[in-house]
Amino acid sequence: MCTACACGTESAQAEVTAEASAAGGTAGKVGKVYSVSGMTCGHCVSSVSGEIGKVGGVTGVVVDLPTGAVTVSGAGFTDEEIHAAVEQAGYQPAGRS
Repeated sequence: MCTACACGTESAQAEVTAEASAAGGTAGKVGKVYSVSGMTCGHCVSSVSGEIGKVGGVTGVVVDLPTGAVTVSGAGFTDEEIHAAVEQAGYQPAGRS
């Protein structure tokens, strides 16, 4: 059960996308996978994907709750920006303390 909201949700997956600009298209876009610990429900997924979606250059976020894998697509963002967004949402990038 989620400790953040006590919603009782046990599984969820979310996808957040932003339209690529007409000028940028899909050229130069990357997809990078990050591990996030502490997510337990749909509220967690929503919080993490929402914060990451605010990072400049991010065009898509897909969160797989069971594995903790967060796939971020876009261009021009750094690992540190993604890690900071995860921490802003109240979670830990795996491997960071």
